[in-house]
Amino acid sequence: MGQRDGFAGGFLAGALVGGVVGGIIGAIAVNRRDAQLAQEEESNMGSPRRDNKDKTQSRRQIPHSESERVEMETARRSLEDKIAQLNATIDEVQQQLGDVNSNYAQQTNEKIVTLEE
Repeated sequence: MGQRDGFAGGFLAGALVGGVVGGIIGAIAVNRRDAQLAQEEESNMGSPRRDNKDKTQSRRQIPHSESERVEMETARRSLEDKIAQLNATIDEVQQQLGDVNSNYAQQTNEKIVTLEE
């Protein structure tokens, strides 16, 4: 029982420390990103507004060529195949663990029966 209690406490402490560290790193990253965006806006103030608008639109556009669509479809199918393999492996392991657990329970019950006799 001591190991389980230690694990739970360690897990909670790790989650808390990880959350705090992650929050701090995220806040620093956002501040740096905001500073970079502010500098870009200041440098673009001299150019006409229309050019700035075109730049933001070109950043957001996703090219849709036929070869990219084929590549994305191939990647999607590959990922689906890998997920199916993982699911099959998980089912296999669950079945093996179920067999181990049922054998253990059966052996335990046999020992109890022999002790009662």
